[in-house]
Amino acid sequence: MWPLLLIVGVSGVYCGHSLQYYYTAVSAPGHGLPEYIMVGYVDGIQISDYNSDRGRTVPVAWWMEKAGPEYWERQTQKGKGHEAVTKHNVRTGMSRFNHTGGVHSVQVMYGCELRDDGSTKGYHQEGYDGGDFVALDTERWVYVPVVAEAQLTAQRWNSPEVRVGERYKNYLEIECIEELKKHIENGREELERRIAPEVKVSAQTSEGATKLHCQVYGFYPREVDVNWKRNEIDIPSDEAKQVLPNTDGTYQIRVTVEVTPKEGDSYSCHVDHGSLAEPLIVMWDPRKGGSSSTVYIVIGVVAGIAVAAVGFILWKKRASQTEGIRTGNSL
Repeated sequence: MWPLLLIVGVSGVYCGHSLQYYYTAVSAPGHGLPEYIMVGYVDGIQISDYNSDRGRTVPVAWWMEKAGPEYWERQTQKGKGHEAVTKHNVRTGMSRFNHTGGVHSVQVMYGCELRDDGSTKGYHQEGYDGGDFVALDTERWVYVPVVAEAQLTAQRWNSPEVRVGERYKNYLEIECIEELKKHIENGREELERRIAPEVKVSAQTSEGATKLHCQVYGFYPREVDVNWKRNEIDIPSDEAKQVLPNTDGTYQIRVTVEVTPKEGDSYSCHVDHGSLAEPLIVMWDPRKGGSSSTVYIVIGVVAGIAVAAVGFILWKKRASQTEGIRTGNSL
């Protein structure tokens, strides 16, 4: 039995591209992991990798080889600079938290987004031992300490002499976007494809409670919005919504809610994705109990939106403004 499929509204899922960098440094190597790792991602696809064991940055996505040897040499020097500073920050973090031994870590995450309407967004966060430490307020371009141990860092980074936030503003709003556009140009074939999802709706009943599952899979790009509704009202999910990668480069997500079906109730899984011209509503009928139904979505595929490519600005052209970005900032 096929579920009832309704087509309504206009897709509101984020559409655009993103460039992200993640750094991790540990106080001591172990478990086969290097002391420092730096990885880059475009639209959730890993594009680069640097670690302290190798000592150089290498391309991961095949189309990143188009960037050329000069780009990879700059990325290697960037990795070496950040490695030294981030390792130093691990020791500083241990001092701030009064840690005299054990394995501890500093994590850095920053990046930018370029939306299809031309708007941009940036962010920069740093953490210690997996917890938030300090974050950049991109409205005021100042750093906000998340924990008491980060107050000294925020004060110094926000001081008139250092002004780290202003340097990140320049990077996130200009250089990061320019770099992202270059990556989009090189990887357009992969990055701007649109693959519509397939959806499977099922139910499990046990001891009077019913769990509804909405499995959405085989879609690209990664951004998707999936929600269950009862009588057109959102049903909160107790489980975290995790978008997971497939081996073929597409993604999947399962959203589960627990309900107690009543006479007259209607249940629907709402799927919104950039590949669809309009959002989808897949209905589940409580009278079917634990039956499982599958619907293959073959409508509303949106063609990839072309993003104008501009010339890539070399890091060294703004060395005086972005030295803190290329080498990191001491805590």
